[in-house]
Amino acid sequence: MSNDVTSTDGGASTAPPTRRRRALWVAGVAGLTGVVGLAALGGLAARDDKPNSNQVSDAQPSTNRQNVSDDGGAGDNAKENSGQDPGDEWSGGDWSGFDDASGKDDKHDAKDRTKQVPCDTDKLIQAITFANNKHGGVLELAKGCTYNLTRNDYYGNGLPIITERITLKGEHTTIGRDATADHFRILNVGPGGHLTLKGLSIKGGQTLQRAMTMDPAAVWAPYSPSVRTTSAAKPATTATPKPGAVAEPAATKPTVAKSAAPAAKPAAPAAKPAAAAAKPAAAKPAAASSDPAAAAAKPATAGPAAVPLVEEPGFNDGAGVLVQPGGRADILDSELLYNQSGGNGGGLANFGTARLIKTTVAHNTAFFFGGGVFNAGVLEVNESKIKDNNAIIGGGGIANGAARIFTDDVDGGSVWVYKSEVANNRTLGFGGGVLDVEGTTTLHETKVSDNTALLAGGGVAVADSQLTLKHATVAGNSTAGVGGGLAVAFDSAATVENSWIKDNTAGFFGAGLFNEDSVTTLRDSEVVGNRAVGPFARAGGIFNTDRGEVTLHRTKVAHNFATLPPGGIFNNLGSTVTLDDKSAVTANRPTNCFNVPDCFA
Repeated sequence: MSNDVTSTDGGASTAPPTRRRRALWVAGVAGLTGVVGLAALGGLAARDDKPNSNQVSDAQPSTNRQNVSDDGGAGDNAKENSGQDPGDEWSGGDWSGFDDASGKDDKHDAKDRTKQVPCDTDKLIQAITFANNKHGGVLELAKGCTYNLTRNDYYGNGLPIITERITLKGEHTTIGRDATADHFRILNVGPGGHLTLKGLSIKGGQTLQRAMTMDPAAVWAPYSPSVRTTSAAKPATTATPKPGAVAEPAATKPTVAKSAAPAAKPAAPAAKPAAAAAKPAAAKPAAASSDPAAAAAKPATAGPAAVPLVEEPGFNDGAGVLVQPGGRADILDSELLYNQSGGNGGGLANFGTARLIKTTVAHNTAFFFGGGVFNAGVLEVNESKIKDNNAIIGGGGIANGAARIFTDDVDGGSVWVYKSEVANNRTLGFGGGVLDVEGTTTLHETKVSDNTALLAGGGVAVADSQLTLKHATVAGNSTAGVGGGLAVAFDSAATVENSWIKDNTAGFFGAGLFNEDSVTTLRDSEVVGNRAVGPFARAGGIFNTDRGEVTLHRTKVAHNFATLPPGGIFNNLGSTVTLDDKSAVTANRPTNCFNVPDCFA
């Protein structure tokens, strides 16, 4: 049930953009590919946990309309002062745009800028509405309170869309969706809005809508010949799982439902101009349009459409927090927990600018990409934890961009993960911990550990992307396919500096590193203790194929194991592996190398 929300002036609430580059309408998943028992991928269902706080907000009346009174406003001079951000140790000028000038122009006393919000959900909705109307504000929420949302606006938001500079501050405070309520996200930051969260838990958002079928192997097959080869031999699932749950593998591979098409979403006023349509058809494999109205509007003789400047969110994206293009979110000392997206981004979907600082993103689910976090804008993750999240198609922890499903892909943006942990995340597709599709990702002083991907890249997977690992650790990750630690494919470029790729496992090739049709450079790094354990598995350390180029500078490849030789480095014909005289390939079993110059087999 969807309920309209009106502002104090009687106007319609701000809505997310309507035009979509892809249609992402999901409520259940069937025909998922399987290889081995996927018990570890269970628990995707949205969880209705009891709040840990001592207080619960007053129940909202079960009316179909939220009417906001005119009293209790934030004041005409209410402006947000988000203050100094903790833990903002940033090496490099790439993130200078994040420097926040807030707090430097304090024209009013704190009392004029701050409003106390009692432990009452309707009061919170009212306070945000007035802050939007009065040029922003700082809202101090009740300590230990759970603001329990039971209804939503027409566009699937539990709280009013943030359109000004608004800070929500709490202490052991939770904003969550009631377990029995209709599906909706918790927070939506619109164009021009700037949301700061401090000391809050955002819990239980759910945007699951409609059912469809999708096979992760079919989504990823265009990106890797190796995936096409290995998935052809794999058993898969034919049963339809319950919403939020991953099906157990069955004995036959499913057929992808090519005719599956999403239903139309409600029209919203914030549509993009027609000129900013999808990418030119020649740039990607052809796909049938899922939007009949859009197809009818385009003349049959029309040439390639203009490439849009920014990506746009889908109606189901971002169950916990959605940041629209032109919006910004700073999430500090907070938690995004147990949110479930029917599209991308279980905890957070960012299409604008977002920062996570000293924040935990855990136990979230996305039916497409980005179980914890999805990014198509500019994202900083600083001293944070991304753990125990699940995504069906790719990017169990973080997905920077998305592969094409119906009509087009979503280009990744820029992601910088610093002094953080990405652990125990899962996906049936690519990138158990981190996925990048057509974007740029840097992992600096970050540990990616104990993640699982069914097809490729148990720890990290990139396709048509730029990846940098610097003083990073990729350890203990696993895949039934290729690239237990790191999978680099589809004309990507990866640089690994002063990093460790160790103790990862793969069922086929490249337990440490799988490099396909890409250029990877390892410098002052180690690839050690990785194991390729399947019956046809090769290259516990590094597998290089399809005209790929791997260069090792002062790098050690040692103590890796494979079922078939070599255990160290396998270099396919037509590909290139270059070792400098300070690199060592040693103590791998059953042998060190195949087709690698200057390597003693």
